[in-house]
Amino acid sequence: MDEKRQPGSPERIPWHPAFAQAIRMELEQYKDLLEFHDEFRLTSEPLEIDVLIIKKAPELTIDKNIARIFKSVNLVEYKSPEDYVSVYDFYKTLGYACLYAAFNRHDVREMTVTIVETRHPKELFKYIREDERCAVEEESPGIYRITGYWMPIQVIESKKLSPDQNLWLKGLNRELNTETAGSILKVSRNKNGPDIAAYLYAVLLANAKTIQEVLKMDKTEEITLDEVLEEAGLTKKWEERGEERGEKRGEKTAWEKVLTLLKQGYTVDELERMAPGGQ
Repeated sequence: MDEKRQPGSPERIPWHPAFAQAIRMELEQYKDLLEFHDEFRLTSEPLEIDVLIIKKAPELTIDKNIARIFKSVNLVEYKSPEDYVSVYDFYKTLGYACLYAAFNRHDVREMTVTIVETRHPKELFKYIREDERCAVEEESPGIYRITGYWMPIQVIESKKLSPDQNLWLKGLNRELNTETAGSILKVSRNKNGPDIAAYLYAVLLANAKTIQEVLKMDKTEEITLDEVLEEAGLTKKWEERGEERGEKRGEKTAWEKVLTLLKQGYTVDELERMAPGGQ
């Protein structure tokens, strides 16, 4: 059970649901050929991999930079921007793969492991090269292939990915520039609400100041945040949360009020001071 957030403390950003949607959107071209299972439970105990991707046709070749490594069964582990992949995390993920192979009687040679994190895993790569004597090569910007283990492994440094090729994974951080944030808002308007709500919520929450700048810069009204939120299903979600707190239908929730004030030109610092419990 999650710990209760203390009044005045930063809201915890739900990065993992956002990541599950991001990787689906990255591979949208192949959505009818792949099966996605979020937080897939490996055993009866609470051991879960963030995303399990299964090829419906094992011989399928995916021409997408983050998935060229894929075989029939692919385990994907994600670390939020606040976290990093340690050596122990690395072996835990390999252990998940072995557990899947054992319990599902699957050939481990027909499996892959992908680890996604925001920052560069310098210490992990040093350990793999020097202690494990395995090779780490950057096949394309931000995508590192590790060879010498019993299955194909790759580590993706999402901050280094190109927004042209990997907009959704690139967007999962707290340091978006206005160009990338603007692209996300524009493209998001063409997505179905349930398919992007968790992703959009995390991005907006983590990059409020940048979103504010994008809204100020947009002179064509091409980006309408209200429409983006409505289509993503977030407005309804926040209304329901407001009802749970006893707010009347029609009243703006705290989050909607924040977004309105951002569009009116208030800075993030000013909003923090205006918030209940603010300084």
